[in-house]
Amino acid sequence: MNPARRVLGFWSAVLCTVFSLAYVAAQFAEWLGWLGSAGGPHSRSTPLGLAVLLTPSLLLGPAFVVLMVSVHYCADESSRIWSHIAVAFATMYATLISIVYYVQLAFVLPRLARGDAGDIGLLIFEPFDSFLYAVDVWGYSLMSLATLFAAAVFRGPGLGLWIRRMLVANGCLLPFLALQMYWPPLIWGGSLWAITFPVACGLLAAHFRSVP
Repeated sequence: MNPARRVLGFWSAVLCTVFSLAYVAAQFAEWLGWLGSAGGPHSRSTPLGLAVLLTPSLLLGPAFVVLMVSVHYCADESSRIWSHIAVAFATMYATLISIVYYVQLAFVLPRLARGDAGDIGLLIFEPFDSFLYAVDVWGYSLMSLATLFAAAVFRGPGLGLWIRRMLVANGCLLPFLALQMYWPPLIWGGSLWAITFPVACGLLAAHFRSVP
């Protein structure tokens, strides 16, 4: 494999693992009420909670796109149609969530901190009951589709088998993400992302580290 592809693949997979685990830790702290909210998945975040939750989430978007591009360039010719589709869905995901998180961090958070959010109600990020939350869960639905298509690149036993399984598992979370706005308890199924996605990215890092 071209050294640039191997290096980009490895480090983007490492960054995806780190950013996703940072988000998972922050989400646990948020649900336990440690970041100033009332706790649980239905509570609106405080400015501190938004900063801690959304900073790694914002950084995850471009890292995931680079990872999917790296997977595409390591795919054999017969698999590149699937990896190309994965890149397309990853790009859509990153575009949507980057808009959501950058607006929250750069515009909404300062207004909340000043107590001056009365006229921006449409932009408040409230789980299951806000415009931007709907955009966010659709973005992560597209991420699930990206991992589902990327799974077709990896074949055979050993590490490739486990990568394929974890990418498919993450892809199977699609209904739990896309339908949350209609039935919020689906978030508990969607929360398996905290396992499937970091593990898949960690395995991808091992893959790029091991290829000659």
